[in-house]
Amino acid sequence: MRIYLAVAFFSVALLLSCSQSESLDANLGGTTTRQSASRNAFGLPAPTLSNEQRRIFERGDSFFTQNWVSSPASTDARDGLGPLLNATSCSSCHGLDGRGAPPDPLGEQANLGLLFRVSVPGEDPVTGGPRPDLIYGGQIQDRAVLGVPVEATVTTKWSTVEGTYADGTPWLLRSPSYELSDLAHGPADPDLMLGPRLAPQVFGMGLLEAVPDDALLELADPDDTDGDGISGRVNMVWDARLEQHVIGRFGWKANVATVEQQVAGAFLGDIGITSSLNPEKHCTSVQIKCAEAPTGGDPELTDERLANVTFYNSTLAVPAMRNVDDGQVQDGAKLFTEIGCADCHVASLETETASIDVLADQTFFPYTDLLLHDMGDGLADGRPDFEATGSEWRTPPLWGLG
Repeated sequence: MRIYLAVAFFSVALLLSCSQSESLDANLGGTTTRQSASRNAFGLPAPTLSNEQRRIFERGDSFFTQNWVSSPASTDARDGLGPLLNATSCSSCHGLDGRGAPPDPLGEQANLGLLFRVSVPGEDPVTGGPRPDLIYGGQIQDRAVLGVPVEATVTTKWSTVEGTYADGTPWLLRSPSYELSDLAHGPADPDLMLGPRLAPQVFGMGLLEAVPDDALLELADPDDTDGDGISGRVNMVWDARLEQHVIGRFGWKANVATVEQQVAGAFLGDIGITSSLNPEKHCTSVQIKCAEAPTGGDPELTDERLANVTFYNSTLAVPAMRNVDDGQVQDGAKLFTEIGCADCHVASLETETASIDVLADQTFFPYTDLLLHDMGDGLADGRPDFEATGSEWRTPPLWGLG
């Protein structure tokens, strides 16, 4: 279970190229953009929200940010934590609505926002997604409430990978590998596949959901019929609301269809909070103390609160691009397109209709095609997810990296 991680540091120039024209638009989120470079730049509401929408946003913010507690508790609004978990709140992993912290090679900091999905060969018979392990389920929870055994500990080991550029300049990369230890319920399946997942920033998600399917299918070219060397394709994933397969948009392998299902899945997998979409706890048949632990309701996250957090994640403002008139930025934008980065990191997308009115009819600039691309063995985790192979990953949006 060895995963190679190539860490590339992009300059501001990579956040560029709003189009292939010479003009750069700082409003990366269309009318949902905020001009802010403060420490809270990722956590602001879209400026076009009405007063009532702002109230929904703030309610969602509170359930996203504040810690949940284990049951029984004096509060019935935020109890039900666990019994297995990776974090006590959404913001534990998405600090200030931003990215999680990658593994620390020196071991001086805890992994904040890094979790591990697991599965065994085969497909789930209902959804067609990854097949959970019979003992440890679909995700390793490295924390638990009092009286419930923690599933396992994941340790990171580092090695050095060396190489040489075409001009003879040497390079070095740190390569992590991950190992399970302290397994609470016996040895893991010898064929267990382990996939690390680092929490991304969460703004702009409503815009990505509102891009029409036809637009993504038009970008897709799974057989590279145009011969440009780019063969992106959509991932068809299970939609729990519709009970059918639809185009995936979220997650590192585009394995989730909607913002709501991404939110509900994180509540269950990461915090142990049930909802109408995920009503069953993550307790396998051998995890007796997990199954016997008290709950915080049935479900623990009401549909209203799920809707509030979904609205919050959907309407977080996109931070504006900075320094658009800087000559170096403009040169970087030109190079970004010329060397082919924009072939996958497509600069602009458009929405049409949307369930939230402020997200409709927007031209925005996320630098992604939301498609799967084969990134090769060096970046593979070896773990399939619906139609995504072990070496395919969704093109990540590049907005906000500067």
